[in-house]
Amino acid sequence: MRILKSNLNDCLIIEPEVFKDERGFFLETFNENKYKSITNTYNFVQDNHSRSTKNTLRGLHFQIHKPQGKLVRVVSGEVFDVAVDLRKDSSTFGQWESFILNAENKRQVWIPPGFAHGFLTLSEFADFEYKCTEFYDPNDEGCIIWNDPDLSIKWASKTPNLSSKDSKGSFFKDYKL
Repeated sequence: MRILKSNLNDCLIIEPEVFKDERGFFLETFNENKYKSITNTYNFVQDNHSRSTKNTLRGLHFQIHKPQGKLVRVVSGEVFDVAVDLRKDSSTFGQWESFILNAENKRQVWIPPGFAHGFLTLSEFADFEYKCTEFYDPNDEGCIIWNDPDLSIKWASKTPNLSSKDSKGSFFKDYKL
């Protein structure tokens, strides 16, 4: 596997080794021995899978007191994935980066604890899987509005499909973990 640095501190792009032949392909999506050095010894405690239709935007989500690290990937389809550094002691605090994740490139992104995360589905549908370092706690969640003027994220849609929760997100300036 190949590990690439992103522009955000500690956020990494992982390109797994893919073995292809006429029958299809094989890849290792997680191996504790290999990923331990990437995730700085965080343990994964929960796996999630979501399916979204085209133009659905999920995020920008985070947990306030028990931040989750996430190892994200797309199993089918394509998404515009976004990470925002909310760690006030980080030199990349308040910065965001986007990644195109799809079934073809098979890339993963390691998003450390202390980041907000979201994605926009670019294909007709997308299956999105991610591992978390903390259990989801609905009483600890935060949501930054997708079109926050201070972040100025360049989403591929100006009118995405949003959940009620996501359409009522707060502003970035209100969150400092």
